[in-house]
Amino acid sequence: MTSFAEFHRQSIEDRDVFWAAQAQLIDWKVPPAQICDYSNPPFARWFAGGQTNLCHNAIDRHVAARGDQPALIAVSTETNTERTYTYAQLHAEVQRMAAALQALGVKKGDRVQIYMPMIAEAAIAMLASVRIGAIHSVVFGGFASGSLATRIDDAQPTVIVSADAGSRAGRAVPYKPLLDEALGLASHKPQAVLLVDRGLVPMNLVAGRDHLWAELRAQHLDAQVPCEWVDATHPSYTLYTSGTTGKPKGVQRDTGGYTVALASSMPAIFDAKPGQTFFCTSDIGWVVGHSYIIYAPLIHGMATIMYEGVPIRPDPGVWWSLVEKYKVTHMFSAPTAIRVLKKHDPEYLTKYDLSSLQALWLAGEPLDEPTANWISSAIGRPIIDNYWQTETGWPILTLCNGVEKQASRFGSPGKAVYGYNVKLIDGETGAELTEPMQKGVIAIEGPLPPGNLMTIWRDDQRFVNTYWKSIPGRLIYNTFDWGVRDKDGYYFILGRTDDVINVAGHRLGTREIEESISGHASIAEVAVVGVADNLKGQVALAFAVARDNNVAGDPQACAALEKSVCNHVDAQLGAVARPARVYFVSMLPKTRSGKLLRRALQAVAEKRETGDLSTMEDPAALQQVVEAMIRG
Repeated sequence: MTSFAEFHRQSIEDRDVFWAAQAQLIDWKVPPAQICDYSNPPFARWFAGGQTNLCHNAIDRHVAARGDQPALIAVSTETNTERTYTYAQLHAEVQRMAAALQALGVKKGDRVQIYMPMIAEAAIAMLASVRIGAIHSVVFGGFASGSLATRIDDAQPTVIVSADAGSRAGRAVPYKPLLDEALGLASHKPQAVLLVDRGLVPMNLVAGRDHLWAELRAQHLDAQVPCEWVDATHPSYTLYTSGTTGKPKGVQRDTGGYTVALASSMPAIFDAKPGQTFFCTSDIGWVVGHSYIIYAPLIHGMATIMYEGVPIRPDPGVWWSLVEKYKVTHMFSAPTAIRVLKKHDPEYLTKYDLSSLQALWLAGEPLDEPTANWISSAIGRPIIDNYWQTETGWPILTLCNGVEKQASRFGSPGKAVYGYNVKLIDGETGAELTEPMQKGVIAIEGPLPPGNLMTIWRDDQRFVNTYWKSIPGRLIYNTFDWGVRDKDGYYFILGRTDDVINVAGHRLGTREIEESISGHASIAEVAVVGVADNLKGQVALAFAVARDNNVAGDPQACAALEKSVCNHVDAQLGAVARPARVYFVSMLPKTRSGKLLRRALQAVAEKRETGDLSTMEDPAALQQVVEAMIRG
């Protein structure tokens, strides 16, 4: 068996030979003429000259052998519905949607914007778009009208696919009014809007523009829509990075490189086999949902679970009940979701049969060691961290246990994945740091491996300036994250380079302070932000959720626990890292995908406008922060 070190070495030093072998994992209409064209750095053209189709590789090629096998399992605890589509049934549904899109004027190269809840039709719309050579652009469902309008203007879709509403924690979230308002604000007007009517809220249709999916589906029940074979470098989709300000930054993904990268990741990273079941709890509005809810499991011939709901409704055991019911072998979630479960009765984690589960993978935010230890003990399964970005499309750092079994080191997402030539760089001098545990910026030497972004949609110069020219004297991809690497090659993420605060001349990472506070026995969850201070330049403020839910409402308990937390930080990091204040709340403001809204916390602390909060899970969380600061 090839060692992982040798596997990784081959991917860097014998790049074309390595990726030519990985390219055999997918179907090609025309084999690539060149594996990697890097004649115009930093732009990499993978598998140039080849022709393939993402939908063909995800569905069509499996129908003959796996037609009756489950492909897409759509579960909604919001509407109490579950629907399983076999590969044959999904094949038919995607062709119906493809025919409907074509009837509405969509052609190869056109954009299809998807603004939908986590329902099967959203996945079907994505697959139908790439089937006909269109470029899909998914916008997180429920996004505010102004933000949606800027994305409509940037993507310039021919058709927008949406729904009457989503549902969150038992409450309907109307999408159609938000979409109508966005279309009123946007300069670009699509030819048509295709709507799934779930019957959750009434809809007002615009004559001539709005079309109901049920009606068009009925017209195309017997549709036979062949796959449009496209160049490997043809865009498959654009996806806007979260936290974007100003002009939207649309990550542009290719077709061939992305398909190969995902196809290789399933056996190499996840040690997955066709016929198994993958359950990713993310949302299609984020890159994890694109890669590991929709495309990668289907490319690999697996069943994939698409979940609409929250992890604690109807009870905190709902995810584990699905693991038992569908014999889930691979589960992918986020540390924040696990921290939510951590606040509930642990009996829910032992109530169900999890024997089918090989491992739980976590990504989205750094996985702190206490949370990793807790969930590992609770479910008795390997916990594997991983680190990547919207831009990369698949993991940069993790453990490739399908190549060689390696032990997790809690607090570390793992080692550099094959294809990624990861370096630690001095952010001020550009020098490479090679000694163990030296703190530097995590960067990647070009060319970026297959599956990574080709460029920024309609803005090549922004791609170069943003990612490749920010480190002095180097043309190297900047992740904008601090990290260290131990002697065995395991990386540890220390936080965003823009999350470094300067306290009286001392540079501190808010991530390091968070890690320390989260290790306190009485703390369930914490967020630390840097806040402007007239005397020290900046100070660290911590917002924490105590394990005891009664603490937040008891001033004396808050004061005692704040003192204990500060002493804990003093002992671990020194007095210079002690937060100026620790405020206790019963919940922290998060997006619906579970990411902490640190910039909103910082804005509240500095008495600034918070900006767009349309992705926030519960507005009451931010109000709690305001009230906690008023109480002092």
